[in-house]
Amino acid sequence: MQRSVRWMMMVIPVLLTAGCASVEQRSGAAEETARRFLQAAAGGDGQAACDALAPETERQIDAPCARTIVDEALTAPSDQADSQVYGQRALVRFTGDTVFLAVFPDGWRVVAAGCVPRGERPYDCAVQGG
Repeated sequence: MQRSVRWMMMVIPVLLTAGCASVEQRSGAAEETARRFLQAAAGGDGQAACDALAPETERQIDAPCARTIVDEALTAPSDQADSQVYGQRALVRFTGDTVFLAVFPDGWRVVAAGCVPRGERPYDCAVQGG
């Protein structure tokens, strides 16, 4: 019995640390997707930006997606970002812009971008799905 308790006391901190690393990795991956999306959109590479969109979000954008995304005049991401992961969803805040993401089988995808807070009301987003 004492051996089991000692074993658990050694394993539990390792498992907790591993869980934190997983959240940090997911947060970093979401931030990288949001950053890549905004860089592509602001840099005029509409196709690369559209490739980062969630399927429903891409369907909501007027065709052709690549031109429409560039016409939204989204700003390049700031150097600093705050990323938060909530299960299968993520929120990445850059200076002056917020991006919402969801995880899909092939990784994080942008659900909404160019979002600004409106106090108690929902964010106002330049690009968003249905």
